[in-house]
Parts: sequence; structure tokens; C-alpha cells
Amino acid sequence: MERWRGRVALVTGASVGIGATLAVELVRLGMKVMGCARDVGKIQKLAAECQSAGHPGVFVPFKCDLTKEEEILSMFAAIKEQHKGVDVCINNAGLAHPEALLNGKTSGWKNMWDVNVLALCICAREAYQSMKERNVDNGHIININSVGGHHVYPFPDLHFYTGTKFAVTALTEGLRQELRAEKTHIRATSISPGLVDTQFASRLHPDEPEKVAALYSEFRPLEPKDIASAVTYVLSAPPHVQVCGFSLIFNFLNVHLLNLAH
Repeated sequence: MERWRGRVALVTGASVGIGATLAVELVRLGMKVMGCARDVGKIQKLAAECQSAGHPGVFVPFKCDLTKEEEILSMFAAIKEQHKGVDVCINNAGLAHPEALLNGKTSGWKNMWDVNVLALCICAREAYQSMKERNVDNGHIININSVGGHHVYPFPDLHFYTGTKFAVTALTEGLRQELRAEKTHIRATSISPGLVDTQFASRLHPDEPEKVAALYSEFRPLEPKDIASAVTYVLSAPPHVQVCGFSLIFNFLNVHLLNLAH
């Protein structure tokens, strides 16, 4: 990770769970982390904690609603003005609503699509443009996906969410192909966790705490730090290695696609 010290990483959804843990870890490793979320209070608190801990990096909080393209573009403009641009873009933000395909609400579907797919694509596009205009040829775009982006599980409440994650799988591979065609060494990676001990399940079923508790008691979930470790592994890979897909399922890892970089 030494080559990333002092460089700029954007982490979306940085206020809680995987995003917060990941942002703090990158700060600990010496990066300048632009952490964005709608709840600016939480990311400001994280920034203060990083400063108090004396980490070599810096946490810079940005308030951003990822469902609004104008706010994403304003954030990238501010990062350019204040920190020159983005070297690593980690599209971590994602959400699910319990809206089945047969009777789900269109508003819930649209919200999931806007955050899980469109915002991810906008951030990836703007990060690439930021790297290109500064001749950064060794940047990295990492999409936090899900095992639900590779397999359809028999949980109706998650079927539309699963569809958005299948889109992330396809879009990450498309991004890799386009970067290769541009003859750049910027890398693209999809990281697909299984069940993680975050607020995801409780937010999905806020009125059913027993259901959430049963889910976590049936399986030993991953911890956010496990996903942070996967991200740092991917970033640490030698320049001639590109990790395209990385799945983490409960208590074991499976690197399911490892390609040599061009």
C-alpha cells in the first residue's frame, strides 16, 4: 500500500458499516480519503476520530445525495479544486428495499436503481475523467458488489436488489474492457461480499427485529473489516496483476477471477 500514501480515494456511503470501516482503514494507511454520505454529521465525527487517532492520512467529509447527479458532479468539482482529483474510486454505497417483483413499489425499485447502479456509473465515469486529465495511469475503480450479483437466491424481497447487483457485475466487466481499449493501466474490480454484520438487514426489515436476529444467528456473518482487508489486498496487487472479481462468503474467501493486466 506504500504507493498509495498521500493519494486521494473517494469512498461513497462512508458514514456507516463497510464504508466507514474502509474509509478509516485507508486513512490509517496514509491516504487522503474523501468520504461521502447524506448524513454529514456521522462522517464529520469519523473525520474527527481519525484526526484524534493520529493516523497519517486525512479524512475529508463530503455531504452528497447520490440520487442527484448534480450533487455528485459538485462533489467531484470540489475534490478537483481542493485535492486535484481522484486516484481511487470505491463505489461502496448501496441499499435495498423489501420490494418484490410481483407487488413491489416502483419508488423503491427506482431508489435502488439510482443508488446501486446509476450513481455507481456516474462516479466511475467522473473518477476516470479525473484520472485521464491528470495523466494518472495507475488509478483504481472498485465496486462493492454482492454475492447476489452472481446468484439469484429465493428471497423475493431481494429480487430487485439482486437485479441491481447483477448489473454491477456486468458494468464492472464492461468498465474493465473499456479501460483496456483505452490502453490505460487503470484497473477495475468488483468485490462481492456475502452477509456482513452491518445495518443492512435491520434497515431492510426495520419492523422485524426477530427476523434479523435469526438471520445473524443462523450464519456467522463477515465483519466490515473483512471487506476492508479485501480492498487493501486488491489495491496492493502488483501493477502487472488485475483482480477483476473477488467474492467473500461468510468465513472463507474465494478469488474467482484473477487476470494479468495488459
